[in-house]
Amino acid sequence: MKLAVHHSCADADTYRAARVKSLFNVSDQATRFDIEAELPGVDEDWQIGVIVGPSGSGKTSLGAAIGPIYDPPWPDGAPIIDAIGPGLPFDQVTGALSAVGLGSVPTWLRPHAILSNGEKFRAMLARLVCEAPELAVVDEFSSVVDRQIACVGAAAFAKAWRRGRGRAVLLSCHYDILDWLQPDWVYDTATGSLERGRLRCRPAIELEIRESDWRHWPLFEPHHYLKLPHMIAARCYVGLIDGQPVAHVAVSTRPGLVEARACRLV
Repeated sequence: MKLAVHHSCADADTYRAARVKSLFNVSDQATRFDIEAELPGVDEDWQIGVIVGPSGSGKTSLGAAIGPIYDPPWPDGAPIIDAIGPGLPFDQVTGALSAVGLGSVPTWLRPHAILSNGEKFRAMLARLVCEAPELAVVDEFSSVVDRQIACVGAAAFAKAWRRGRGRAVLLSCHYDILDWLQPDWVYDTATGSLERGRLRCRPAIELEIRESDWRHWPLFEPHHYLKLPHMIAARCYVGLIDGQPVAHVAVSTRPGLVEARACRLV
């Protein structure tokens, strides 16, 4: 599939525009933007493609030429658990939310409008997984979340998306997600090169588990579905990736028995 995008605008003749041209020797080419790319077509076998490159290099223009940018409207006031896939089974919606890294149960009860940018992005991905259109173009993929969440979330999204049959074209200025996504093809707008095949080795995740006390629980409590006092005589364990706490569980033995009860898992 060959794409050619040509943008142009009228040449401004204002004082400031003329002064800029004079000071910086800018030609009339400043009013034009052209980019051409040869990308895999819809008749080829692929599910995830990525257009990556620096800002202003034509990613969004190419994506819009492939199909409409996925940006669905959200109902006012409705919690995202109701707004996503209203006709789908409950477990399918919650599974999609968890799959894209939005496993915070209290967040499911909030309207889309009051979510953080990162939560909005992940809610959009969950909705995309549930709706499963034949073709979706997602702009600014992973740009509004931190890089750890971006990488792990990219892997989770790819796994969830490949359960269906749709095609997704992801537009991003971040190269670190490619090894996690393992896309079928990658087009780099910086070099104009096309790479095919999922030949990347997904990086390993090193999870360090430490025994702790309740000092870390305030970081996880807002994301737990229960609001209860601390478990009596419990031992807490925290999972860390690159020194950052990412998981928590408390374990309490039952009197007179050898088994233990695990709770406060986030």
